[in-house]
Amino acid sequence: MVRRHMYISGSVQGVGFRYRANYAAKGLGLTGYVRNLYDGRVEVEVQGERELISRFLSEIDAGHYVHIDDIDWKNIPVVEGERSFVVKHDSY
Repeated sequence: MVRRHMYISGSVQGVGFRYRANYAAKGLGLTGYVRNLYDGRVEVEVQGERELISRFLSEIDAGHYVHIDDIDWKNIPVVEGERSFVVKHDSY
């Protein structure tokens, strides 16, 4: 089990990215959150098995309008007891 904090850039706002992320995470049993940032990137924290997180990113990037150019990420401590994945309000 890992938790990954990510800043994702590319065509990721106004293209359904957050809702694709929410659907993919819930389908894979992952927890965490996603939200838009003021600078055009999307912030994601996702927790689960490493292989499932890779599938999560592949499922999101497979969209017609979504295109991930770069992911700046780091592993962070697991949040014990977290049970869901949520779409947070934009941070601006």
